[in-house]
Amino acid sequence: KAETFAKIRAKASRHAARNPVALFRKEVTVEEVMDSPVLIGPMTRLMACPPTCGAAAAIVCSEAFARANALDHRVRILAQAMTTDTPSTFEARNMMQLVGYDMTLDAVELHDCFATNELLTYEALRLAPEGGGEQMVEDGDNTHGGRVVTNPSGGLLSKGHPLGATGLAQCTELVQQLRGQAADRQVEGARIALQHNLGLGGACVVTMYQAT
Repeated sequence: KAETFAKIRAKASRHAARNPVALFRKEVTVEEVMDSPVLIGPMTRLMACPPTCGAAAAIVCSEAFARANALDHRVRILAQAMTTDTPSTFEARNMMQLVGYDMTLDAVELHDCFATNELLTYEALRLAPEGGGEQMVEDGDNTHGGRVVTNPSGGLLSKGHPLGATGLAQCTELVQQLRGQAADRQVEGARIALQHNLGLGGACVVTMYQAT
């Protein structure tokens, strides 16, 4: 239902309201999302991420360097994988395939450029069984107090999507969560985190982090 996608956007706004660096920190209701201008089909303007400018940089060092310079190294990468377009991306003539359903991995800041993408990514990442993404939203299992807190930063929908900087923004959010440094948006007891970043044309990278 269109209201399900609106609930995803409303959830993103609630998370972003706790994030001091989010672009949109104003909470919006399901009704406000539904009443915003229609883009195409069931999708309204508030179900799409905002066009955003931004940049990011990271310094990569060895564990020995981090220890020698008293840098915080409590979070480590457990696993990382990248995949690209598969034949089914184009052969199936299915929009879900075209926007990356087959490029996700069976492994959570996830790539929510549109509310529709967030829902299908729940299923593609097996956070919900196939066909179960809508129920996950209805049960509140995608937010604080639920089974998996998705996009505690507010995600691309509310935090913003500065394209090339998005991946490092996701990484930063998850590292802060695992260090217990996320203040009002802290996920209680966070120990394992998953990052999913997607670009059409086409590549997907999934990274799993752990607090040591």
